[in-house]
Amino acid sequence: MRKLKITMHLLRHQFITRFLAACLLVSLSCASVFAAAAVPGQRIFYTGHSFHMFVPGMIEAMIKTTDIQGHKLVGQQGIGGSKVIQHWQVPDEKNTAKQALIRGDVDVFTMAPHLLIPDEGITNFVKLGLEHNANMRFLLQASWYPFDLPAPAPSQPDRRIKDNAQRDNAKIEDLQAAVDGWRTQLEAQVAGLNQQHGKPCVYIVPVGDAVVKLRAMVVAGKFPGITKQSAFFRDPIGHGQGHIMALAAYCNFAAIYRISPVGHNAPERSVNAEQHAILQKIAWDTVSKYPPAGVT
Repeated sequence: MRKLKITMHLLRHQFITRFLAACLLVSLSCASVFAAAAVPGQRIFYTGHSFHMFVPGMIEAMIKTTDIQGHKLVGQQGIGGSKVIQHWQVPDEKNTAKQALIRGDVDVFTMAPHLLIPDEGITNFVKLGLEHNANMRFLLQASWYPFDLPAPAPSQPDRRIKDNAQRDNAKIEDLQAAVDGWRTQLEAQVAGLNQQHGKPCVYIVPVGDAVVKLRAMVVAGKFPGITKQSAFFRDPIGHGQGHIMALAAYCNFAAIYRISPVGHNAPERSVNAEQHAILQKIAWDTVSKYPPAGVT
């Protein structure tokens, strides 16, 4: 009887020891996963026009829903309807973008080019930034096309919209062709800059493609609560309502932090929870599957 008690005691002791060891291994494994998944905070400076400059505030709110540590909004410089060269040409004493780059305070610098590509301002900012922080990244927002379509060639009919309601009859293939044509020019300048500097440092955020996907969902009757393409915009030029703004913010968040925005809602009350989830998925699918965005 005594031997049986001793045997049971030893077995119990072995079980507890093995159980605790297993728990320790699981704990260490989980710690390793979380450590590997840790995302370092970025110091960000934003430049751009009205299709982009609502993004900083939205991303600041999104960051609060994450575990990202060390994130910092260094500054922002907005000029309505601007090309990047206009930001470069701001006098040095007032040019907060140049000042931040010269201080070496920036990890990610955003630009929102207009239709004129190549844009010398992009080239200049990249050169200046790398001189003071060799590891920084530059993100170019490839926006949706103003007035939906490009200006026509001489003697061709002008198919650009004159009224926001005209968007309800837009053909998705025409919208995509306009975005493709402009983005292709941007890709050429980016490829040249990355080759010039001997490494990938300039990336594209394909917001225009994401917007076309969203509009295609509406045409197909697959986006809840919205039945008209025009509901996404405020005017003929294409200033976005809340859904477009949130979608652009999600795309930029994905490109900046190279993680999915799913579950991190932008502060846009006109967008309900179901719609936020769809916009986040569109953004992540678009950015993560587009190699020039630099997200793997």
